[in-house]
Amino acid sequence: MAELIAGVDEAGRGPLAGPVVAAAVILDPERLIPGLGDSKTIPPRRRLALAERIRERALAFAVAVVSAAEIDRLGILAATFEAMGQAIAALRPSPALAMIDGPLLPPALPCRAKALVRGDATDPAIGAASILAKVERDRIMLELDRRYPVYGFAVHKGYPTAMHRQRLRLHGPCPEHRLSFAPVRAAIAGRSASPERGP
Repeated sequence: MAELIAGVDEAGRGPLAGPVVAAAVILDPERLIPGLGDSKTIPPRRRLALAERIRERALAFAVAVVSAAEIDRLGILAATFEAMGQAIAALRPSPALAMIDGPLLPPALPCRAKALVRGDATDPAIGAASILAKVERDRIMLELDRRYPVYGFAVHKGYPTAMHRQRLRLHGPCPEHRLSFAPVRAAIAGRSASPERGP
């Protein structure tokens, strides 16, 4: 039997709110999935269809979520590595090798690993992981939008857009904001310096 290789990628390192999500996927060479690639370049409806196909056809897949509170505690890089490690460890069957998107390898993984820059665009398994991670994180952000509607999470998914920054300055952070991120701290400081502003 050929060596099992997992593709691993994350979604959500850059946002000011919400979790970081990692996925690991072992593709079945007998059940190819056309159209895999960097999730950021794939339209949302196509991403959803591909995610469903990946879940149906992959030999194994797993998704791991690390919260905003854990990001604040660990730092975003360590939190990303934690999510990747959890996703790889949850795969059944276990891979012999994990192909990690990007230039850095998480420490203490349960298998051998190789870093691949732009792997989500060049390696189908990493592309599949990119899609699963992005779809799951978007789903979580839609849930958070229902819980905290004033921020517009459904629109920007927590990324530091002009709209998000404006809402953050106006309303202050919610429990899903990453307090260790500079724009969130700046919004808190700005509100503290403007006591006349309403809640």
